[in-house]
Amino acid sequence: MARNLARILRGCGSLVPFMKTPARPLRSSSIPVRTLVQMLPSLFSSKSRDFSLPNSSWGEEMMRLYEYYNGHIEAEGEENQERKWKRLPSYNRSLKYAAGGVYLSKLIQSKARLFTRNIRDPGAAFEYVLFIDKEKEKCVCIFQAGHLLEGPPGHVHGGAIATMIDTVTGTHASAISAPVLTANLNIDYRSPIPLGSTVLIESTLEKTEGRKLFISCKVTSTDGSKRHTDATALFVSVSIAHLLKG
Repeated sequence: MARNLARILRGCGSLVPFMKTPARPLRSSSIPVRTLVQMLPSLFSSKSRDFSLPNSSWGEEMMRLYEYYNGHIEAEGEENQERKWKRLPSYNRSLKYAAGGVYLSKLIQSKARLFTRNIRDPGAAFEYVLFIDKEKEKCVCIFQAGHLLEGPPGHVHGGAIATMIDTVTGTHASAISAPVLTANLNIDYRSPIPLGSTVLIESTLEKTEGRKLFISCKVTSTDGSKRHTDATALFVSVSIAHLLKG
């Protein structure tokens, strides 16, 4: 009985993840009603949690950029323009994106979890949300680096930065020609990223050649004044059967 009760309590805790981390709580008044409405299904549904929605660990800068790209704040002179960016949902299993993925994920290594979405504590590691433009030529990611990603003292590990670049460019390529595999990734590190800071990761489709997709990427401060990282990536489109065959 006690063991079952413990399981239930843990389950309830996972339904309301923002109550686990008291640090830097978001004031209810700081979250627009539209955003709260978007969050409700993931809080009270048995379906997989969408990690791209706000939680208590998101700082003011991440929330500001989320509201801008999500279409809640109109930039000056853009009142009559059609919404350009679309938020991409993010789950803890890649198979959720595939046709029949909900069922495949139960059959193929059911305990597997996406590397960037396997930390229970909000804000501890990879906090990010991706948006893609209507033409699918550009993808932008708002990334907040948690304390578990330390490399040099007080700064983000280069491997964590590479992981995010691969995630953003790979998601971008998948949106164009899913599924894809990374064939090549070249990274130039220019300046370190402080832990806890928020940066923008921008991915641009340069060209396509048959099954090949060539993508460039840059990591900058949110105001664009500092260039942290530059990268180029090559992805190859493959079939689902090829992936499952291994």
